[in-house]
Amino acid sequence: MSRKTSGELMAEKVIGVLGGLGPWATLDLFEKILTLTPAGRDQEHLRLIIDNNPKIPDRSPAIFGTGEDPTPALVETARNLERAGADFIVIPCNTAHFFYDAVRRAVSVPVLHIMNEVAASAGDAVPGLRKVGVLATAATVRSRLYHDAFERLGVTVVGPDEQGQDAVNRAIYGVKAGRMGPEVTRELVAVAAALVSGGAQAIVLGCTELPFVLREQDLTVPLLDSNLILASAAIRLARDPGSLMASAAPSRMP
Repeated sequence: MSRKTSGELMAEKVIGVLGGLGPWATLDLFEKILTLTPAGRDQEHLRLIIDNNPKIPDRSPAIFGTGEDPTPALVETARNLERAGADFIVIPCNTAHFFYDAVRRAVSVPVLHIMNEVAASAGDAVPGLRKVGVLATAATVRSRLYHDAFERLGVTVVGPDEQGQDAVNRAIYGVKAGRMGPEVTRELVAVAAALVSGGAQAIVLGCTELPFVLREQDLTVPLLDSNLILASAAIRLARDPGSLMASAAPSRMP
C-alpha cells in the first residue's frame, strides 16, 4: 500500500457524526468507517468528530405527535460539530431524517441524506431493481422518506403488514436496550421473507440498529445496510472533497 504524504492527509475532509440516535448505531457507523478505510497505519485513517448525544428526544414519538420535538437538540448538536471543525455531517439514524431540512439549514457545511445515499447505491447493488422492501421504524415508514427517494428512481417501496411492523419495532427498541439474540433475528427473517414473497428484490435495513440483528447471510436477496452505505459515502467524500457538494443534495421538506 502506498503511503500518503502529509499534504494528502491534510486535504482530506473531517467527518462529523451526529450520533447517539442511538449509541449502538453510532458505534456501528464508526466501526464500518474504520473497517472500510484503506489504511496501513493510524495516520492514514480519517479524522472523525463524533458528538454522541443520546439526550436528543426520541424521534418517533415526535413524528407521531406524542413526544418532545427533537429539532432544537439535533440542530445544536450539528452546530457543535461544525464549530469543532467538521467539514460535513452524517446522521446514523434514519428516523432523524424527518428533521433533516432543519438541520441542514442550521449549518453551513453539507449534511448527507441517508435515504438518498441508499437509493443512489441500490441500482449498482441490485441491477434491474424495481421493488425494494424496507424495514424501519413505524415513524420512518410514515414519513415516506424512503418512498420518495426510491420512487424518484422508478423503484417501488413495500413494507411489512401491521404484525410485521410490530416485530420490526420490537427489534429496534430491543437493540437500543442491548437485546440482540437469535430470537430477534428469526422474527426479522420471517418479516423480510414475507416482503420477498411479495416481490421485493432487496431488503433495506432502514434503521441503523438493525445491522446488529439482521445480516446478508440471513436472507435470500441482497441486503442494503443503510449504515454501511452511509459509511461508504462518508469515506468517499472525505477522501474526494471535490464530490462533496454534489452529494449533499437537499431533500423534500417534512
